[in-house]
Amino acid sequence: MSQTLLETEFSAFLAQGRFMLQRSRGSGEYVFSPRIAAPRTGARDLEWTEACGRGTVHATTVVRARPPQPAYNVALIALEEGPRLMSRVEGIPADAVRIGMAVRARICEEEGKPLLVFDALEVQA
Repeated sequence: MSQTLLETEFSAFLAQGRFMLQRSRGSGEYVFSPRIAAPRTGARDLEWTEACGRGTVHATTVVRARPPQPAYNVALIALEEGPRLMSRVEGIPADAVRIGMAVRARICEEEGKPLLVFDALEVQA
């Protein structure tokens, strides 16, 4: 299976409202982004499994767009399963996103395509 087909498959899961990760049957290690073989081990026994959707903000930055566009954040999310991925945290001001903040995945649609974003589970003062 090609890398492009794996990315298409991941997008199809999102379109169905499902956040899926790959996991090695042998080691149990989770993998993101979709791959043909697991990093480090090269294992090709990857299967799709449903992600729990919980994570923690590992890093974040605010992107200040040209007005009237609002500022938004870009965040590196450490998933509970182990992998990290780039996304954004919505529902709170961009500059309120903090490292260590607990988040939950949500699938939305943007420009006609499914997109994985995160919502804060707690808002720190």
